[in-house]
Amino acid sequence: MERPPVYGIEVFLTIVKEGSLRAAAKALGVGAPAVSHQLKLLEEKLGVDLMYRTTRSIELTDAGRVLLNDAAPAYRDMTYAVKKVQQAAKSTKGTLRLSLSRGAYITAIAPILEKFQAENPDITLDISLNEGLVDIIREGIHAGIRLGDLVADNMVAVRLTPPLTPVFSATPSYLDKFGRPDHPRDLLNHRSIRYKPPTANKMTDWNFTENGQDKTINPPTRLVFDNIIGVVQATREGHGIGWCLQATIQEYLDKGELETVLDSYVKELPPFYLYYPVQNKRVECLRLLVDCLVSHRN
Repeated sequence: MERPPVYGIEVFLTIVKEGSLRAAAKALGVGAPAVSHQLKLLEEKLGVDLMYRTTRSIELTDAGRVLLNDAAPAYRDMTYAVKKVQQAAKSTKGTLRLSLSRGAYITAIAPILEKFQAENPDITLDISLNEGLVDIIREGIHAGIRLGDLVADNMVAVRLTPPLTPVFSATPSYLDKFGRPDHPRDLLNHRSIRYKPPTANKMTDWNFTENGQDKTINPPTRLVFDNIIGVVQATREGHGIGWCLQATIQEYLDKGELETVLDSYVKELPPFYLYYPVQNKRVECLRLLVDCLVSHRN
């Protein structure tokens, strides 16, 4: 399909509005010869003359009047739409859509939420708690928060936290009954509560560090969840030993409802990063959130 000569039409409409080629050139910020050249190209493309030009005035031909009557309203609508989009990007009002895990919410968003909302009363945070990887572009989400090793290379990424500490935990009553493991291999004799991300085909490995070497153990299990909330709930109910970020269960640790084990063998995880497509870099609401998160990080 042939593309319409949009710039040429803009030049034509500006000439009509300003009353002369010289005035149109000034309004467009170009030289008069450039305006004359664009008008000539437009007429050649359309195959008709649009104006009678003299040194003192311009008069529209019949074809010129048709183009003016039909194109001017459409051009005004297009200009209005462009300005509206630009204003929306710069606006400090609106809805900011985020995708993140429960652990990311507790670790990165919850600590700054009150401050951010107090400073930005016209911004609504629409938060989707999702343990799986989400295509934020396809889903129309402004930004996501994930572990650093899960962020795609084509995204703008901003570190939000230091490396994260996972923990293995169980209720004191469970550990009193089945014993406290002294070494990761002891988990083979325990009831494990495992996590399988909804977008993965396998359970998350249980990783450890021993004598500077990374090791993995995959104890058998009869209880698997596709979200960390389920793992935490089952762990609190005393069904076995579960794995999650320490921040996710800190309140239960503080109350003595859960107890960590094998702390000296735990392997740190990458930090949480906020990530977004480069196209969203100019979204003002997102910039304000990033500034708040980075300020809290520092």
